[in-house]
Amino acid sequence: MSDPALLATPLLWLTVTLGVFEVFDSLSKRCDRHPLLHPVLWSTPVLIALLLASGTSYETYKAATFPVSFLLGPAVVGLAVPVWRERARIRRLAIPIVLALGAGAVTSIVSAVGVLALFGAPREILASIAPRATTTPVAMAVAGQLGGVPALAAVIVLFAGVFGAMVATPLLNALGLGGYRARGFALGVAAHGIGTARAFQVDATAGAMASLAMALNAVVTAALLSVVALLV
Repeated sequence: MSDPALLATPLLWLTVTLGVFEVFDSLSKRCDRHPLLHPVLWSTPVLIALLLASGTSYETYKAATFPVSFLLGPAVVGLAVPVWRERARIRRLAIPIVLALGAGAVTSIVSAVGVLALFGAPREILASIAPRATTTPVAMAVAGQLGGVPALAAVIVLFAGVFGAMVATPLLNALGLGGYRARGFALGVAAHGIGTARAFQVDATAGAMASLAMALNAVVTAALLSVVALLV
C-alpha cells in the first residue's frame, strides 16, 4: 500500500518526471530522433498513468514539479540569445519573414477553425482551437477571451506542438525544403515551443529562426483573435 506522505513529497515527483523524460529522450536519441519516439509524446501518458495508479492529485503533482514550470520562463527568455546572434540575417530577411508570419498565422487559425466548423463544432470548441499554434499561456488567455475553454486550449496546443515536431522533418524533406532558416521558421510558427526545441536538435540556425517565429506568431495570433473577439 502506498504511503500518502511519500507520494506528496515534492522531490519524488520531480525525480520521477525528469527520470521518465530522460528515459524516452535517450531512446529517441538512440533511434536517431525517429518521429514516433518524441519524448513528450510518450512521457505524458506514462506520467498520467503513474499519477492515476498512485492516486496522486494534479494539484500535488503541480506543486511538486514547480521548479520545472518556473524554469520555463528563463528558458524562453534565453531563446533571445540565438535570435540576437542571427540579427543581421533577420534584418535582411525582414520582408519574407513578415509575409511568412502573416500567412502562417492566418492559415493556422483558418484551417483549424474551418475544418471543425464544417463538422458543426460548437463555438466554444472553435474558440479553443483557434490559438492552437501559440504558446500555452497565450492560447489559454485568448481562448478564454473568445469564450472557449482554456484547459481544452492547453491540451490542443500540446498536441499541435508534439504533432508538429514529429512530422516536420519528414514533411519538409518530402517538400524539398532544405534551407534551415525556412525550416526553422515554419516549425516555430506551426509548433511553438515544442517545435522550437526540435529545431534546435536539427540545427542552431533553424532553432534561432524557430524561436523568432514562435514569439512573433504568439503576438500576431493574439492580436488577430483579439480583434475577432471584439467583432463577434
